[in-house]
Amino acid sequence: MPTNDAARRRQFRRVASSSFIGSAIEYYDFLLYGAAASLVFNELFFTGLDPVTGTIASFATLAIGYVARPLGGIVFGHFGDKVGRRSMLVLTMTLMGLSSFVIGLLPTYDTIGVWAPVLLVAARLVQGVAVGGEWGGAALMALEHAPYRILVVAEKYRSGFWRPPRP
Repeated sequence: MPTNDAARRRQFRRVASSSFIGSAIEYYDFLLYGAAASLVFNELFFTGLDPVTGTIASFATLAIGYVARPLGGIVFGHFGDKVGRRSMLVLTMTLMGLSSFVIGLLPTYDTIGVWAPVLLVAARLVQGVAVGGEWGGAALMALEHAPYRILVVAEKYRSGFWRPPRP
């Protein structure tokens, strides 16, 4: 980490903005998936079911992404400590992008039958794991690079459970 204050501030701004942009992109993908699940996925991937059951199944695929998030936090948190956070962040963002791309290219139920929802669930599982790993790594990386004065403000207002070391 750089020694002078200006370089530290620059590096913190870069880390904080990178963390913010990465998280925003991944949660935007989650938002788009939620919109698609409510509007069209029941008709594309669950056509063999009645409309209500198809919509519930579509929202169940949405829930799978949220259920998989803790697994991503555990796996990528472990490897982030061992290998490095930056490489794990790049990997999680790549996984998120690839799984979103795969979801966009999936054939419908009418084309390949039951494999369409199975592949949708698998891609959604990868998305959830990627978001879980990205969020924890990005938040921790931003905190590790935060200037001490920001941490003092957090101590003053008791925002969170972590407390900075006392000088």
